[in-house]
Amino acid sequence: MTIVYLGLGSNVDVREGNLRQALKFLTGHGSYVHQHSPVYETDPVGYADQPSFLNCVCCLETTMKPNELLATLKGIEGLVGRTPTFRNGPREIDIDILLYGDLVLESEELTIPHPHIAERAFVLVPLADIAPDVVHPVTGQTVAALLASVEGKEGVRIWDQLR
Repeated sequence: MTIVYLGLGSNVDVREGNLRQALKFLTGHGSYVHQHSPVYETDPVGYADQPSFLNCVCCLETTMKPNELLATLKGIEGLVGRTPTFRNGPREIDIDILLYGDLVLESEELTIPHPHIAERAFVLVPLADIAPDVVHPVTGQTVAALLASVEGKEGVRIWDQLR
């Protein structure tokens, strides 16, 4: 089993319901959601003219290889109701692979660790809730250290704990 950290976000329809449904679908396929962070409401990044997001991070134990996991996540996004929009646009659910063990991978389809993890407070705040001592395999910094230096933390507000 490999420990994987996933970032989940939703800003369309019933946002918290979309997160709950995605977390439910993640268990299975040789995977188990070990834990998840509280939910945060966050300001949109990139394209600002859209509703606020609800974001959380989960720790997944999986037997899937990275590309197999990516395909499964895309399938789960479809099950939750994600419809195509534009880059950084509104979405029912978005599930990103943030860290996959200590793997460093760059391909056309997938980059691990997620290339923007170190600059996104909406990822680092919930990730630090469940994995502050995990080390980013490229920068060599812990999640807590990355969080301490990231800008935009004021745009990340606690929403609620998924139950």
